[in-house]
Amino acid sequence: MLIINIKELFGIRKKSYFLKGKEMSVLPSIKNAFIRIEGNEIVEFGVMKNLKSNPKVEIRNPNSIMDTKGGFVLPAWCDSHTHIVFSGSRENEFVDKIKGLTYEEIAQKGGGILNSAILLNETSEEQLFDQSWKRLEEVKALGTGAIEIKSGYGLTVEGELKMLRVIKKFKEKSDLLIKSTFLVHTYPIEYRTDHQAYINLIINDLLPIIAKENLADYIDVFCEEGFFNLTETQQIFEAGTRFGLKAKIHANQLKNSGGVQLAVKNNAVSADHLECIGDEEIECFSHSNTIPTLLPSAAFFLRLPYQPARKMIDAGLGVAIATDYNPGSSPSGNMPFLLALSCIQLRMTPEEAINAATINGACAMELETEVGSITLGKKANIIITKPMPSLAYLPYSFGNNLIEKVIINGKIM
Repeated sequence: MLIINIKELFGIRKKSYFLKGKEMSVLPSIKNAFIRIEGNEIVEFGVMKNLKSNPKVEIRNPNSIMDTKGGFVLPAWCDSHTHIVFSGSRENEFVDKIKGLTYEEIAQKGGGILNSAILLNETSEEQLFDQSWKRLEEVKALGTGAIEIKSGYGLTVEGELKMLRVIKKFKEKSDLLIKSTFLVHTYPIEYRTDHQAYINLIINDLLPIIAKENLADYIDVFCEEGFFNLTETQQIFEAGTRFGLKAKIHANQLKNSGGVQLAVKNNAVSADHLECIGDEEIECFSHSNTIPTLLPSAAFFLRLPYQPARKMIDAGLGVAIATDYNPGSSPSGNMPFLLALSCIQLRMTPEEAINAATINGACAMELETEVGSITLGKKANIIITKPMPSLAYLPYSFGNNLIEKVIINGKIM
């Protein structure tokens, strides 16, 4: 496939690594460009004036030529934090929140995570696959080419394994690059007064099966007041390490919980949410390899304070952004909307937001050698936009679908 007359080709990189500070504002590009794909790989790109004189881009089949007619081309999105495998929906709770009910009051009515767990455990694995596959296809159409999917809505051995097995089937069937995470989300009702018994169930019953069936790449813990405290989270991390699972963490969403420091101590791949962080946490990140991952659509949906992205980047940190697609606090996997939200509410520039949603998101899934940029030899996961006046128009015109075509693994979706 040869893609021609690209108004500007963005995200060109020879080396792929996590961008920090001022690096995030740089989005290398070529104007009036072409890009050539063979199989599922990017094999060549450059300026149009060099196309005819270059024998390496001789095209034998004219039907394999795609004219963007002045659209932009970007790397496909890398969404490094989702819970896209779930059953049903929770719009009734959405209405309750509008009417003023708190999370605690909704939970007392049987809502929240426990409601999702009940629905999931009543749903067969086949039904769960079908429901969730539709969501996966929808986010792919919006330009997502790599995605991390977490469990955490089962809360039983059978329920968590059901979720992880669905994710494993996604890996086998989908064109997307997928990472799987076992999320220790909250306590089932029957373990509310005996936390250690539930942790023992995870360690002795769940983790051995997860390891045996190769069901997860990471282990994640919701480390917050009312969920898992620092000591419990550390115990779960250590158990996960014994079974070959790298750590991630849900941290500092509701309060400054100390989760960032614990993540850095355990060399976690990423620490996610981060609505409630201060100078101490920013300093802690600056001396670590742990990736701060911001989930602004959850803050938007729950009316929480937004993450201090501007302060973090100005302090020299890099960030990734992800959708947190889940039924309760962020029921959307729309990465283009996330870009707009990051620019409008987190005060990120369009270049910073796109880098956070592509190469830095790929790093948060340890996929930076395969996706996240326009690089020779990487997978041909790219987005072709409709003609636009500038790159900034993409987040500026947030209510419009500006994506013309999505190519994943070298195939037009």
